[in-house]
Amino acid sequence: MVLMRCQRCSVMWVSVFSVLSLLLALSGVASNAWAQSDFKPFPAKDFTLKTLDGKNFRLAENRGTVILLNFWASWCGPCREELPLLNALHHKYEKLGFTVLGVNIDEKAALAQDLLGEVDVDFPILMDGENSVASLYNIEAMPTTYIIDRSGRVRAQHLGYEKGYEKDYDHDVRQLLRE
Repeated sequence: MVLMRCQRCSVMWVSVFSVLSLLLALSGVASNAWAQSDFKPFPAKDFTLKTLDGKNFRLAENRGTVILLNFWASWCGPCREELPLLNALHHKYEKLGFTVLGVNIDEKAALAQDLLGEVDVDFPILMDGENSVASLYNIEAMPTTYIIDRSGRVRAQHLGYEKGYEKDYDHDVRQLLRE
């Protein structure tokens, strides 16, 4: 994995997969759809992280809930765009057994807190400053979103963010809430 400076945000993760996704997006093929076409569900890897208020949060203790697990960073422009949309989705389906979990990968929690002072979110923010969970999930693009069913299986994956992806998230969540 290589770190490079990006025009849109101050820093962006770039990998072979990210470059291929970008080329597909530029050629008019939706990179998100491409990523989904080869996707095979897998068991969500359990982890424990601290929330912004210092409490432990363990993924496995939330079985029975449909979860949108979103990896983001304060330096990521698309992440900043996406957070309010994820918050709206969280509110829309929260009473039906759904939650959004934001996993921040900034080394310093203050960077995440500064951004969250500008962007209002109510869903739990988990701090992964050492990138242990990001490594566990092989995060190669920012943001990366996984949607986990009630039994703890990752059923959808969305790499990056472009306007309109929130419709895909909504579709995936509604489908899993019906099961």
